[in-house]
Amino acid sequence: MTTPHKLALIGFGTVGQGLAEILLAKGDALAARYGVQFQVVAISDLLKGSLYSPDGLDLAVLLELVRRTGKLEDYASLWPSQALSSGWDSLRTIRESNADTVVEISWTDVQTGQPAIDHVKAAFESGKNAVLTNKGPVALAYRELAELAAAHNVQFRFEGTVMSGTPTIRLGQRVLAGCTISEIKGILNGTTNYILTQMESGQSYADALAEAQRLGYAEADPTADVEGWDAAGKAVTLANVLMDGELRVADVARTGISGLTLADVEAAKAAGQRWKLIARVWAEADGDASQRAPGRIVRASVRPTRLPLSHPLAGVSGAVNACTYTTDLLGDVTLVGPGAGRMETGYAVLGDLLEIVRNT
Repeated sequence: MTTPHKLALIGFGTVGQGLAEILLAKGDALAARYGVQFQVVAISDLLKGSLYSPDGLDLAVLLELVRRTGKLEDYASLWPSQALSSGWDSLRTIRESNADTVVEISWTDVQTGQPAIDHVKAAFESGKNAVLTNKGPVALAYRELAELAAAHNVQFRFEGTVMSGTPTIRLGQRVLAGCTISEIKGILNGTTNYILTQMESGQSYADALAEAQRLGYAEADPTADVEGWDAAGKAVTLANVLMDGELRVADVARTGISGLTLADVEAAKAAGQRWKLIARVWAEADGDASQRAPGRIVRASVRPTRLPLSHPLAGVSGAVNACTYTTDLLGDVTLVGPGAGRMETGYAVLGDLLEIVRNT
């Protein structure tokens, strides 16, 4: 016997379509193994339009429509007998649909976190769980949103905000439970790692960036990647979620890779080292003697760093991400995996959905 779990997708771009493809391919297997049938009942996308059917939407038809026209508006003509609403904005979709979980996969604004923060609040206030791949809400309002979720007895999941489908947050929260994490070092941006890898093979920064843009690793405006803003948002997430910090993106000491030259790369090679853009989160003792039980202060930085070739992060090349956790009981634990991608980030959402099912 399977239990339906209804989803409202806020955004139906690359990640949403990847999730839809996964649910189509694995729906029967998930039902057999976990006893749950995920049903997409609503989609709201700023460019593609919006649809809501309380009994569920046909994912194969949705994917075909987007592939052909980029719009959802013809769906009603293909299912004339289905109870269907269209034209709802994102907040109405969240509040009035019969979804159990809202999947917030809209465009990320790391500066303001909006409108995604309002989307998550609306979900919680409506008694719905929220799953995010959108970094903004977690980087800018994690504590507030976590408290709101607890107050409404719903779940808040966001594995896909750091290293895509590679279970970075789940590893820190679940697998390393019982350990104290004192430091996290990571290659958290695949674009910059690809550029640095290409520079080590002899390409200039400008040529490596152009190649990354051609391959789709970098946006037309690559500032968020190459100047470290994307990695800073992820560092804040790791700091606040895994190390109980209270950081904002503005608190991260940040330097990007745009100032690195081929001469810098060659100098590192000659010294047996390799440049990586490293996001680092660490704890240091609170030196306030007035406190009866001094705690620890969590800090974060993002900067190009020369690593010895023996360091586990030094060998991570191309658009791959990696993260090393320094713990009291296990020492260093390193996780390596994809940091972006259609199916990879779709899988991050699926993993969070299964966590919600297990904990419901």
